[in-house]
Amino acid sequence: MKRKDIIEFEVGKMEFGGISRSIYEDKMIKMKGGITGQKVRAVVKKSRADSGEVKFLELLEPSELETAPVCRHFRQCGGCSILSIPYEKQLEIKKNQILDLFDKAGIEGYEFLGIQGSPSQYAYRNKMEFTFGDEYKDGPLSLGMHKVGRFIDIVTVDDCRIINEDFRKIMVGTRDFFEEKGLPYYRSFNHQGYLRHLVVRRGENTGEIMVNIVTSSQIDYNMEEYKEFLLGLDLENDLVGILHTINDGLADAVQCDEMRVLHGRDYFYEEVLGLRFKVSPFSFFQTNTKGAEVLYTIARDFAGDKGDGKVVFDLYSGTGTIGQLMAKTARKVYGIELVEEAVVAANQNARLNQLDNCEFIAGDVAKVVSSLPERPDLIIVDPPRAGILGNGVKDIAEFGAGEIVYVSCNPKSLVDNVVEFEARGYKLEKLKLMDMFASTPHVECIALIQRVKS
Repeated sequence: MKRKDIIEFEVGKMEFGGISRSIYEDKMIKMKGGITGQKVRAVVKKSRADSGEVKFLELLEPSELETAPVCRHFRQCGGCSILSIPYEKQLEIKKNQILDLFDKAGIEGYEFLGIQGSPSQYAYRNKMEFTFGDEYKDGPLSLGMHKVGRFIDIVTVDDCRIINEDFRKIMVGTRDFFEEKGLPYYRSFNHQGYLRHLVVRRGENTGEIMVNIVTSSQIDYNMEEYKEFLLGLDLENDLVGILHTINDGLADAVQCDEMRVLHGRDYFYEEVLGLRFKVSPFSFFQTNTKGAEVLYTIARDFAGDKGDGKVVFDLYSGTGTIGQLMAKTARKVYGIELVEEAVVAANQNARLNQLDNCEFIAGDVAKVVSSLPERPDLIIVDPPRAGILGNGVKDIAEFGAGEIVYVSCNPKSLVDNVVEFEARGYKLEKLKLMDMFASTPHVECIALIQRVKS
């Protein structure tokens, strides 16, 4: 097996993060994607004495696991890579993958409480970022998701199963509207063009929708007609805001140089477990609202009565959702978050929910905590995908809290952090998984980490 060879093999074990490992000519080969039992064709990217790395080219034969109905974009769109597997089997696969990670790290002696499925397997996403482009070179305008393995080609995902009907109407209608106008999409390879992204966000429990059309500044187009078009759509939900964001950044990401409110307001409301949250265009909010309610309930149950009348530190607090849920029983909640916009939103939401025992502060966790007037009884951490970096675990451990509730969107970084916490006098006591992202390789973990009594 040499680099650039084209090989055929049967996919072996699926690992967390959408990676598979298989045996070919006595070598262990790694590939992005793949479902156990599929027969595939791939090209060799790297070859070593006992291992290799390959890139998927073509599916030759599906797996016996693939018996669930799929949308017509499946295997084109890079989103729901395991949609073809029945949901109960998806949960079993994810559970085994996470337990493997903890076993390999030598973490043991904890109570595993299983995996909780998403309340909705379909139409669960409350936010989508669609990209303008074309499905093939010089083809008609597309608006949707990147094709799997392709940086440029875009497929209009009008049969997508993880978004609701209003999202599909807005996406397809927007594509047809701008195709008729003949406006060019933004080409990232030469940074020329106008139409970049469409962001649709929805309050699952409030029924409010906000639409954000993202363009460059290269064309001075009046969006009034587009606004009227959106307001004329027959939607189930209430369109409370239409925004036009100008983005001339070079990265293929939604950024804001200027924002114009075309209609309504530049935020929408969502409700979670009896609390109300104001969500702005660029603030983070869990993309599966019903799943978030389950996730936060698990986290609150893990804290138990430990938050009752105690001081709680909510680190990497974002817009303060978990901290505010804990505030009902805590004496004081301090939330710390690096992103200032999120902190502003968190404090607004605390006022909205009439919580006067919450204080959210912008800054680096280690620096801010050292200046606080109190020590924590309970710490909640919900870090980004990279986990707690640098001296973060050391700093958190030195706060001396009896319990840490760790909510993780990346089990690999959670495992690394747990190993370090255990080296610093803590012990993993409980672990539960929550599937926030049905039909994708991702899963959330909730861990209760306790200080070992000397």
